[in-house]
Amino acid sequence: MSPLVSIIIPAYNRADYIDQTIQSVLEQSCSNVELIVIDDGSTDGTYQKIQSYKEKLILLTHDDHVNKGQSAAINLGLSRARGKYIAILDSDDYWAPDILEIQVEYLEKHDEIGMVYSNGCAVDAKGRVIYQIYDSHHIEMSDPNLILLDCYILLPLSSLVRKSVYERVGRFNEDFRAAQDHDMVLRIAEVTKLAYLPKILFYYRRHNESISSTNQRIRWTNGFKILEHAQQRYPYKASTIRKRRAVLNYRLGICDVVEKRYIDAAYHMIAASILDPLRTIKVISGMEKRN
Repeated sequence: MSPLVSIIIPAYNRADYIDQTIQSVLEQSCSNVELIVIDDGSTDGTYQKIQSYKEKLILLTHDDHVNKGQSAAINLGLSRARGKYIAILDSDDYWAPDILEIQVEYLEKHDEIGMVYSNGCAVDAKGRVIYQIYDSHHIEMSDPNLILLDCYILLPLSSLVRKSVYERVGRFNEDFRAAQDHDMVLRIAEVTKLAYLPKILFYYRRHNESISSTNQRIRWTNGFKILEHAQQRYPYKASTIRKRRAVLNYRLGICDVVEKRYIDAAYHMIAASILDPLRTIKVISGMEKRN
């Protein structure tokens, strides 16, 4: 029998999507799994929908059914996980039916790899494909500097991690209500090797209520805190630190423009151009996009 895999789904107000997310786990070709769903104080009927699967999963909640954020929900799930491998799936995303089988087989054959992730597609609210996450040229260099700079790995959703790695790096930072995924994947990359499988195995839903859409300013503000913590843990290159600060300033500048805070936007854009002038020229000239 293949080793046990623990799947953790943190859920908050995802009544429209939670059924498809859970079904994508229950329909996995890898059968030796435990599914742990944590309802993080939902008020839209999500909790009731999860309850309908109670014989097929472990349903957890915080005391008094309060909302504590995704990090706290994931940590609660990690405290109950018994599997050799752990996967985290956001409550509005879903998997191809063979993602766990393929990723478990890979990790079983490569003891030196602590985390493996796969390719996938972004989809809209109705599940229609918008774009492919990684192009055909994507490779994994297992270099924390690259991950710090561009935050290109979707840790929840796309990745399978050895439980022993989580035991080594610790839990998700509950002070972060956004960008906690980037913080965690950095901590993982600092202590183990990563691997990438090019097959499309997950579907990342983009919609107006998604965390990535609603918490942009919080995400990029947290980015500076994550950067500070990363510098204290690992010997990142000075150029990586400088260029990451440029990215964060640029992102905050975009938030400022959207919110019509033009003086703040000018400050952040100037800071970005000073910190990384070459990349700024590429963006302005259209040679590189920063969405």
